[in-house]
Amino acid sequence: MSRRPLVTYGLMTAVLASGYGVMFTVLDDFRDEYGIQEYWLGAVVGVGFLASFVSQIALAPIADRGHARALVLWGLAFNVAGLLGMAFGEVVSVLIGARFLMGIGVGMATPAVRRIVITLEPHNLGNNLGVLLACDVAGFAAGPAVSAILVPAFGIPAPFLVIALATLVAVPIVLRTHVAEAHDALPQNRFAFDLLRSRPLVAGLMLGGGLFIMIGTFDALWAIVLDDLGSADWIANVGITFFALPLIFLGSFGGRLAQRVGPFRLGPLGLLLGAGFMFSYGFVPTGAAMLAVGIVHALCDGFTVSSSAVGVGMVAPPDRQASAQGMLGAAETLVGGITAVMAGVLYSWGGRALAFTTCSVVMITLSAGAWFLAGPGVRARRGQAGMADQQPAGAAV
Repeated sequence: MSRRPLVTYGLMTAVLASGYGVMFTVLDDFRDEYGIQEYWLGAVVGVGFLASFVSQIALAPIADRGHARALVLWGLAFNVAGLLGMAFGEVVSVLIGARFLMGIGVGMATPAVRRIVITLEPHNLGNNLGVLLACDVAGFAAGPAVSAILVPAFGIPAPFLVIALATLVAVPIVLRTHVAEAHDALPQNRFAFDLLRSRPLVAGLMLGGGLFIMIGTFDALWAIVLDDLGSADWIANVGITFFALPLIFLGSFGGRLAQRVGPFRLGPLGLLLGAGFMFSYGFVPTGAAMLAVGIVHALCDGFTVSSSAVGVGMVAPPDRQASAQGMLGAAETLVGGITAVMAGVLYSWGGRALAFTTCSVVMITLSAGAWFLAGPGVRARRGQAGMADQQPAGAAV
């Protein structure tokens, strides 16, 4: 595969993620400028997760039926409409509707993009999925910077309008990129739940779920715990930056590593290490100590977090890649949203020791489940995408 499609879809992934990053940084502006209460702002955030979940479950299989590029383009269109709504909306109903459109757009585009990238170069899926991960994280991390530059000078609408324009610029680039569509694909189920009969694929979903239990807990509690420990504000901000940087710079290497040693070996190991770090956050005495642990944690994640997407890509049927990646994204979105809520509840009930220990225990459980469900044959496998037809006996139920 030439580098052009990967660069094209990587940049597009970054643009989609940057809108999400901007939204998080202007929530306080929505409250101060428009008088919107915090619980409604939570609803604005939450509806995007729900929309993305539904979109990835219901719409991702369409990409496997010869419409991957069309789904990407429609996803971009929905995202632009949502960005415009976020730019000009000043009441809760408009902001919720706009965030819903953004969630639908990202949920449509992401599995289709992964399918395109996987099927164009199945023997190199680790590197390419790792690049997409790096672009996604880089785009999200760029969102706050865009807001910091534009909002003080031009107001709340400015960053949303700039990203909407960047999204529109991506449209003709996508149109000029060749995509090998599956026009001769056999009719498939409307939804992808039949894929859950594959134990290795369920193992991949468990890896993704474990990762987003960690992410949901971290996102919900990091800043709050540091504040309660009396830490300086810069520690929380630097911590987020340090978590993003390894994923950006190690994403492609981590994907290649997962493909080389086997994603169902590397992924469970990554979850176990992550569980240890999450457990330590519940007991370290100072914010500086949390930051020190977080730096090591981020480096380990940079090597391992691509494993779930690589694993699903390796065991999914060749003509069901978008459906499988949609299932993975939906599972991650749902688990991350629920975990963020539950982490806050556990923290209010029993403090950070209870919240982070619970997260750690669940991560260990999912790591063990993924290890055993994959089975020795799949764990030992290294190779390319679409190897479901080569699964050993007993791999599917």
